[in-house]
Amino acid sequence: MRWVITIASLLGVVAFVLVIYQKVIEVGAGAMQVLLESAVLTAISLYLLSFLAILIFRYAVIMLYSFLEHIEYTMKQREGAMDWTGGEYSLPMVTLVVPAYNEGVVIQGAVRSLLTLDYPNYEVLVVDDGSTDDTYEKALGVARESERVPVRVITKKNGGKADALNVGMTFARGEFILNMDGDSKLSSNTLRACVRHFQDPSVGAVAGNVKVLNRENMLTNIQALEYVEGLAMARKAQSFVRAVNIIPGPLGMFRKSVLQEVGGYDHDTFAEDCDLTLKILMRGWHIAYEHTAIAWVETPSQLLNLLKQRYRWTRGILQATKKHRGSLWSPRKAGLNCFILWYMLFEGIIWPFSTVIGNIFFIYVGLRYGVVIFLFYWWLQLTMLDIIAATYCVVVEEEDPALIGYAVGFRLFYITIVDVAKVFATIEEWRGTAMTWGKLQREGKI
Repeated sequence: MRWVITIASLLGVVAFVLVIYQKVIEVGAGAMQVLLESAVLTAISLYLLSFLAILIFRYAVIMLYSFLEHIEYTMKQREGAMDWTGGEYSLPMVTLVVPAYNEGVVIQGAVRSLLTLDYPNYEVLVVDDGSTDDTYEKALGVARESERVPVRVITKKNGGKADALNVGMTFARGEFILNMDGDSKLSSNTLRACVRHFQDPSVGAVAGNVKVLNRENMLTNIQALEYVEGLAMARKAQSFVRAVNIIPGPLGMFRKSVLQEVGGYDHDTFAEDCDLTLKILMRGWHIAYEHTAIAWVETPSQLLNLLKQRYRWTRGILQATKKHRGSLWSPRKAGLNCFILWYMLFEGIIWPFSTVIGNIFFIYVGLRYGVVIFLFYWWLQLTMLDIIAATYCVVVEEEDPALIGYAVGFRLFYITIVDVAKVFATIEEWRGTAMTWGKLQREGKI
C-alpha cells in the first residue's frame, strides 16, 4: 500500500509539472521576444535551461540507482546473503575510534551509547586531541565504569582531527576500524551491519547513514530532510556501483590494512574524510553504503553556525578534489574515479553558482521587464524536484512524513543562503584566503 500511494503521488506530481510547463510556454510566448533583445540574457537563459535539464537528469539517475540498490539490498537480506558466513563467534574485532577536542559537553553521552552495541567483539578508543576543557576526565570516567566493553582513553598534544584519527589507527587492536565524531550516537546494529560488507574482498570501506538528532526548529528539520534526501539517497545510488565518494566523518568503517595502505588521513585539507575516501577509491578499492547503520548527530541550530559548517565543507571538498585533479583529465586511466571527481565539482561549484545566478537573473528580468512569473516558475520547478525526491526518500527510509513539508522551506530560503556561502567558499579557496572560522560549539543534544 505504501508503494501504491507513493507511485500515485509521484504520477500526480508529474502531471502537475506538465501543466506548469504548458503555462510557462503560454506566458513565455509573449515574454520571449523581450528576452531575445539581449544576447547576454539569452545566453544566460540557455545556460540555465541546460543546467535545469542536467539537474532533472541527475535527480532521475540518482533516484533510479538508489531504488535499484534498495531492491538489491532487500533481495540479499531475504536470501540470507547479508549474514556473516563465519557465524557469531567468528565475527572480527572492531575498534571504534572517537577523536575528541573540547567535546566535554557531549563526550560522555557519546561514549556511553557505544557500550550497548549489539556486537560481541569490539573496543572503544577515545583519542583526546589536547583538549582544554574536561573532555579527557569525562571520557576516563566512562572508561572506568565500563565492565563489558574495553574502553581506552589516550591523550595527546593538539594536532587536529586527522592526526587524532591516525593515532587511533596506530593503537587500534581491531582488524576493522570504525571512525566517528565525538558528538555521534550509533544505532545498536551498526557494527554487525557494516562488518558483513567486508565479506566482499574488494570492499575497503563502508559508509554509514547519518541522521539529524536535534530536530527542534525549522532549521534543524530542514537539515534532517537534507541529510535524508541530499546525502542518504546519493550514497545509496553510489553504493550500487560501489563508489561512494565521501565516507561521512560521523560513521565510516575501514579495513585497518587499507587505512595503512593509503597512509591514513592527511592534514592538508579541511575535509579529511573526503580526501581519505578519494585515496581509497584511487587505489582501486570499492566503498559500500549501509543505510541501516545510523549515526545520530547534532546539527547547527543557528544559521551562522550552519554557514560556517558548509563553508568549511565546501573548501575542504575543493581542496581534496584539487589534490586528485590528475584523474579529472584521465578517463581511460581513472575510469569511474574520473566521473566521481567531475560529479563532485558539479555539486560543489557548478550547482551553487547556477542556482545563485538563476535567482539573480530572474529577479532582474522581473524588475526590468515585468515578467516576475518566470522567477516563480524557476523556483517552482526546483521545488517540485525536491518534493518528489523527498517523498521517495521518506518512504524508502521510513522517515517522518512531516519532513516532506520542509521541502518548500528548503527551496524558498535554506538552499539559497547555503549556496551563497558555498560560492564565497569557492571564491576564497581560489584566491587562497586563509581559513578563519574555527570549530563549532556543541550544544550537548546527544
